[in-house]
Amino acid sequence: MLSGTIYTARDQAHKRLAGVLGSGRRLPIELKGAVIYYCGPTRAQKGRIIGSCGPTTSSRMDPFTPLLLANGLKAMIGKGARSKEVKEAVKKHKAVYFVTYAGCGALLSGYVKKSEVVAYADLGPEAILKLEVKDFPVIVAIDANGGSIYG
Repeated sequence: MLSGTIYTARDQAHKRLAGVLGSGRRLPIELKGAVIYYCGPTRAQKGRIIGSCGPTTSSRMDPFTPLLLANGLKAMIGKGARSKEVKEAVKKHKAVYFVTYAGCGALLSGYVKKSEVVAYADLGPEAILKLEVKDFPVIVAIDANGGSIYG
């Protein structure tokens, strides 16, 4: 069960983050020690903090992940296996890749206690959100030593 601050970011946000790193500009979020959840939440219904917020397929972020890990990212949450390059980068940078329950976005939204857009609002559901979560269910899929549930 994970509690604390996590950021949502999907394909387009990752592409922008990589572009910023490549240009030497300052990132809109602090990557050092950060956790990124591969998620594009739906619009929150009245009286709710966030809409459905299930994980998206992690491999779509693989082209960007080694760069983000090299710049301080410590954990990712998503679903599915990762590339050999990501697995090696996780081990090299002593990071962690978590998975969470796919198809359970409505359930997972209940663990989100606070949500705010912090970057790339123009991307709509792919904007980067800062979430405060309490007891968010995750499973270690790739540990800091390179051990993987995927083999």
